[in-house]
Amino acid sequence: MSEIQRSAGGPPAAKVFVEGRYRKLTRDLPQTVFFCPDCKGHPRRRRGCARCEGFGKLTRDSVQELIGWVLGALFKTRKHKFHGAGREDVNVRMLGEGRPFVVELLGPKVLDVDLAAAEAEINRRNEGRLEVLGLHWTEKTRVAVLKEEKHAKEYGARVRVGAPPDPQKAAQLVGRRIALTQQTPERVAHRRAQLDRERWIEIVKFAPLEGAENEWELVLRAQHGTYVKEAISGEGGATRPSLTELLGAPCECVELDVLAILGEEGETVAEAPRVRPERAPDFGAFLD
Repeated sequence: MSEIQRSAGGPPAAKVFVEGRYRKLTRDLPQTVFFCPDCKGHPRRRRGCARCEGFGKLTRDSVQELIGWVLGALFKTRKHKFHGAGREDVNVRMLGEGRPFVVELLGPKVLDVDLAAAEAEINRRNEGRLEVLGLHWTEKTRVAVLKEEKHAKEYGARVRVGAPPDPQKAAQLVGRRIALTQQTPERVAHRRAQLDRERWIEIVKFAPLEGAENEWELVLRAQHGTYVKEAISGEGGATRPSLTELLGAPCECVELDVLAILGEEGETVAEAPRVRPERAPDFGAFLD
């Protein structure tokens, strides 16, 4: 839906909010623009930046850009904000029914956009990398809902085990909800406070992978905010208990996928059906 904000001394500026879900099918795509930590993508500073070699970013594109470029061209605006219901790591795929998101388009010159056609164009351009589902009009209030709701997730992982685990120990893990204490992992310590976090995981499946020596398939559900890779490896005791500790054998997460976004306690959540209107909302509808 659209809303109007009046800038100081200027004409009213519209905002349009579009919601959907994205499925990320590759392991080289961040959710939002991945600016270089050294130059921050600044037009002048990036010219001599050794880290990004003048590109300003550490990846070619992102989920935000691949969706925003198409919507921006259709709504005739270069400015947008991307709001996701959480995020996955760059090298983690987002599968299943996808992750909810809202794109906030700022100052669009066109409002009457066919969202079904927009969805088809995003998917056509990004086949094999990104898929968008259920694009529809929404309202500003949905942004706060996406940011504030807490969701458990179901994950699929390929795990390398350093020594053959005890089959009985492995079997006893399935179906259990296990309470963990996690310290802040080293990989996020530069942007997260040093805290002990109480979390849970629930192992749904743990079985050897056929044709892969010392590799196992792990399916687990995890509480909102769980560091899943560290729940597997233990990171030298920073997560306890970890899969490494429970099996008595070193474990390493080789690949990780998000399979489903769940309710806060791990329950399956059915999304309400969305009806895509035949035309865009009237300019100025649903104002704050």
